[in-house]
Amino acid sequence: MPAKFREVLAGRSEEQLIVTQGPDKCLWALPLTGWSAFESKVRAMPQFKPEVRALMHAFVAPAQDCPFDKMGRILVPQTLREYAGLDGDVVWAGAIDRIELWSAARWKQRADETTAALDGGAFAETLGNLGL
Repeated sequence: MPAKFREVLAGRSEEQLIVTQGPDKCLWALPLTGWSAFESKVRAMPQFKPEVRALMHAFVAPAQDCPFDKMGRILVPQTLREYAGLDGDVVWAGAIDRIELWSAARWKQRADETTAALDGGAFAETLGNLGL
């Protein structure tokens, strides 16, 4: 884990991350406090709605506890590594309340797509509509 992320988590006394499948074939890694807040929101949703069940199956069911070892590393389970294609270089991307783990190739593709979208005015308009 990159030092800048360890420093932030050390300030929270976190001893593990919860790692799960994220959208775009990346992994989401959340500190336990962040995962607990997410669980509370999901728990409050109507459980018989198909969208909520899909959320449970896509994000909650594959989630794994990943404790830090003495060197500040985590072992990401094989099933999650396969989902995200993490078989070589890995990019750790900060995403406000979580860390995203990407294969380097997939991250480059995503960054290229994002840069191309920023070059057009439509993306700026979308951000403005979101209140940014």
